[in-house]
Amino acid sequence: TNVEGRDLVGFVADAQQRLAANINLPEGYFLEWGGEFENQQRAATRLGLVIPIALLLIALILFLTFRSLKQTLLVLSNIPFALTGGLIALWVTGEFLSVPASVGLIALLGIAVLNGVVLMAHFNHLLDRGLEITAVVREGAQRRLRPVMMTASTCAFGLVPLLLATGPGSEIQKPLAIVVIGGLITSTLLTLFLFPVTYRYFVGNTPDSEAI
Repeated sequence: TNVEGRDLVGFVADAQQRLAANINLPEGYFLEWGGEFENQQRAATRLGLVIPIALLLIALILFLTFRSLKQTLLVLSNIPFALTGGLIALWVTGEFLSVPASVGLIALLGIAVLNGVVLMAHFNHLLDRGLEITAVVREGAQRRLRPVMMTASTCAFGLVPLLLATGPGSEIQKPLAIVVIGGLITSTLLTLFLFPVTYRYFVGNTPDSEAI
């Protein structure tokens, strides 16, 4: 069967419910749901394993980089900013959380963490130079505005052709592009405005020996 105009998982769930209510299979008989749905379920299971492992590895690398659990958690706090924008973009465009969209969310993890690392490293550098914490976050955010914007804009513009695709394969390309572009918007804005505030609050109120 070809499923058009609705979520594949929702279609199968509805079909399973109707069959269970109206069909009594003889003993020894059973139904299996295959094809694209089976592939989707298999991919979702793998993603459920890959994403936690990826987050743990990212957290470990961040901790080894900054030698601070507090700063590691601050960088990881950028991730919800990105994921929120991706999910909102899916909802606005009427798309569903498919496997390609999930892959887009994974890509957003890396971009969000990268932006956080860029700001955190420069904030720490300015703090080491003896600047007052207010000057650190203000000057650091201004100096790192261009690198953060370049990263986000390059990635977003590169995905525009996928976003506008209408030919064969567009059902795979579009959700990924929508998620990444939507996540980039919220991640970039919130990183530039909220990350300095959280850094000032959590790191600025910590003695130098603990902050760095």
